[in-house]
Amino acid sequence: MNNYKIETKCVQGGYRPGNGEPRQIPIVQSTTFRYDTSEDMGKLFDLEASGYFYSRLQNPTCDTVAAKICEMEGGAAAMLTSSGQAANFYAVFNIANCGDHVVCSTAIYGGTYNLFAVTMKKMGVEFTFISPDCTEEELNAAFRENTKAVFGETIANPALTVLDIEKFAKAAHAHGVPLIIDNTFATPINCRPFEWGADIVTHSTTKYMDGHGAAVGGCIVDSGRFDWMAEKEKFPGLCTPDDSYHGIVYAEKFGKEGAFITKATAQLMRDFGSTPSPQSAFLLNLGLESLHVRMERHCANAQAVAEFLEGHEKITWVNYAGLPSNRYHELAKKYMPKGTCGVVSFGIRGGRAAAEKFMKQLQIAAIETHVADARTCCLHPASATHRQMNDEELIAAGVPGDLVRLSCGLEHAEDLIADLAHALESV
Repeated sequence: MNNYKIETKCVQGGYRPGNGEPRQIPIVQSTTFRYDTSEDMGKLFDLEASGYFYSRLQNPTCDTVAAKICEMEGGAAAMLTSSGQAANFYAVFNIANCGDHVVCSTAIYGGTYNLFAVTMKKMGVEFTFISPDCTEEELNAAFRENTKAVFGETIANPALTVLDIEKFAKAAHAHGVPLIIDNTFATPINCRPFEWGADIVTHSTTKYMDGHGAAVGGCIVDSGRFDWMAEKEKFPGLCTPDDSYHGIVYAEKFGKEGAFITKATAQLMRDFGSTPSPQSAFLLNLGLESLHVRMERHCANAQAVAEFLEGHEKITWVNYAGLPSNRYHELAKKYMPKGTCGVVSFGIRGGRAAAEKFMKQLQIAAIETHVADARTCCLHPASATHRQMNDEELIAAGVPGDLVRLSCGLEHAEDLIADLAHALESV
């Protein structure tokens, strides 16, 4: 499928049924798999043969969907996880362990920040957080001898900053480490980070890829281009024998194209078990089949809504990279010329009280913590996820009291604008 357009990969990637085989991918709803001899199964445990023995590690349905996402991103290997959080954890922990260091953009999803700054810190992995708008000199100064990776988001959730992927990739490679990019908001429809120098891509498939609020999930895709053996002392987990798996050296046995995902599967999924269900993978695949069509509408709706809000007297500010006035507009045109995403954030004149009153009047947009859904949803963080903070604390966290986050769905743009206009009348 490598020569096909991404729209075709969305529909037919990952699975090509043979004569008389199911047209839709089968749901292999089984925890385990039968073999005729112990020798046959032993080859699987020695990673000498491909196949399945227990769905905590791998499952045919999940692997089929992972293969589709891999084709869409232009990668060499991929794996599904039970959530986007699990995908980001595995992607980093696969190469950065106790005593190691990671450079990370400050503009990332709050849950990911907590994973890195709190939970993984307890595991002995230290993160240096740096502004995505930093200079090259500031970025290079953040590296240490024990730095093992760089992490950022294509479009940050909820800050909506656009990462300069080439700048961060250049710095990462100058220091001999990979760049990991969370591509959840842009999706491979609007941005393919590997084409700009990224080495590993992650997704919360719960968002646009699923697109219908049906199944939580995540994915890791490896470009297969990073040479782990070039500075093998940096990556002992990939370049020295794994005593927990028969002394295998992943980078030697599976090369650049297979080492990272094989280790993440054979070691991390084995031990942590953040396993996606076959049913969830099946639902994800249904979402992927229409992703290219849906992303175009999400972006068109968000652009129309952002333009309406920018011209409204009761709106104090609008954050959407599709607007020429946005500070990230030029970067967005470079990395995402077809559009960014369907999420818009804005502030309402009158602050926190006005935002709360506005939210109560919405009829189409549902109040949810979710984003990137077929249905428009909205959140006022100061009243929900950040309600324990006062106004000063909200500003320090980058979530001012007047901020409203709107995730534009697939409804007609005129109806969404009318809903917003009606709600603004009450303010």
